[in-house]
Amino acid sequence: MRKYILAGAGSLLVTLSVMISGWMPRTESASLPHTAVSSTETPAPISVDSLYNRYLDDLYLSADLGASGLDQVVFEKAVTGFYNLKNAGKISSEKSIISIADMNQSSSSKRLWVIDLDKKEVILNTWVAHGKNTGDDKATRFSNINSSNQSSLGFYITGEVYYGKHGRSLRLDGMDNGYNDNARRRAIVVHGADYVSQGTINALGRLGRSLGCPAVASHLSDKLINTIEGKTVLFINGADQRYTSKYLDNQLAAAFATNSLDGTGSVQELLPTKSLQVGI
Repeated sequence: MRKYILAGAGSLLVTLSVMISGWMPRTESASLPHTAVSSTETPAPISVDSLYNRYLDDLYLSADLGASGLDQVVFEKAVTGFYNLKNAGKISSEKSIISIADMNQSSSSKRLWVIDLDKKEVILNTWVAHGKNTGDDKATRFSNINSSNQSSLGFYITGEVYYGKHGRSLRLDGMDNGYNDNARRRAIVVHGADYVSQGTINALGRLGRSLGCPAVASHLSDKLINTIEGKTVLFINGADQRYTSKYLDNQLAAAFATNSLDGTGSVQELLPTKSLQVGI
């Protein structure tokens, strides 16, 4: 849509009805050009998508995620899901925490990130195990089926803390129908495990494996659980071309994020002036 409004001239309720089930990567033309704007010039219109893309770039660079090994496309998927889940009222309004497990990476890599989006910083970057039937060092097979002993892809919301056979653990609710919505019935939870360690990597050339849970090192499990409990987002990414999610609608996420972040030191701070035109 190519209609433009002045940001300071009022408010417009935007309703986007198209839900994109698969990830639609941004195009080069969607990026916002970094050009200086004179105080006497009328700023060129900037689209919501461009504002959102600039915001994603700023988050990724500010948190130095590239240096820690997190792929930017995987990060953008996770953040897009975060805003769509927030828009749907599924997650806590008090936490801006997002967790990302990139199962495309080797299990010997520290492929789990916990990120504070408001502070633009990494809280934790560590190992995470996959299911024993998902693969050896690399995760190649995923399932939502009981007793499959495989990991499940997609977006999760963290639930309640409980004590089970692995000690203090955190329940998960899968948000993607057909991909991880059986997580609670399968007892797919966050828990600590001794086989998630450098010692295991040294002995086996990989981490130990779970029955499908995103298990972490025992000495870090309490810190992780305390940080992400209470309806925050966990995104498990993996190499399965069949995976789709309604929460990967980047246009809806862009519209919601741009509106909700106004005045909070995020999207609007990236603009050259407060009186820019925004394309809806």
